[in-house]
Amino acid sequence: MVSKQDILNVLAGIPDPELPVSIVDLGLVNDIQIEGGHTRIELLPTWTGCPALEMIERDVIDQVSQLDGIQECKVNWCFEPAWSPDRISTEGQIQLKAHGVTTPGCRDGQSVELTTSVIPCPYCSSHKTRIDSPFGPTRCRSIYFCDDCRNQFEHMKKVD
Repeated sequence: MVSKQDILNVLAGIPDPELPVSIVDLGLVNDIQIEGGHTRIELLPTWTGCPALEMIERDVIDQVSQLDGIQECKVNWCFEPAWSPDRISTEGQIQLKAHGVTTPGCRDGQSVELTTSVIPCPYCSSHKTRIDSPFGPTRCRSIYFCDDCRNQFEHMKKVD
């Protein structure tokens, strides 16, 4: 019988198509369910519009289906909990760093807030705002937060 660890071992060999890290070290694997010869793997996308989702799903199904005892493999993409860089393993951080990619230092409560006084809050006009995420719901928007009125807002950004 195939175990969750057997499946994790296979998944650890599947690289993210855009980054030099396995999907396990990147923290995409949220859950693995096995019932008889059927397995369901729940993955978290790094972001909703990721163009590599189909490729990752295909690689997971192809490789897990090769395990003896697996008759069917299904992948479900879920968005709760949301993926975060906190999910990247220590090994994944080392691999990313070797390729010139840094990760936020928020593992031990040591996060860095990017503040700005350039972008005023649309609700209260305060300049005590900070970027929450450079990636908003679309490519042309970023997410900001106002420390005065405690509202989140979007900012249109220049897209080249």
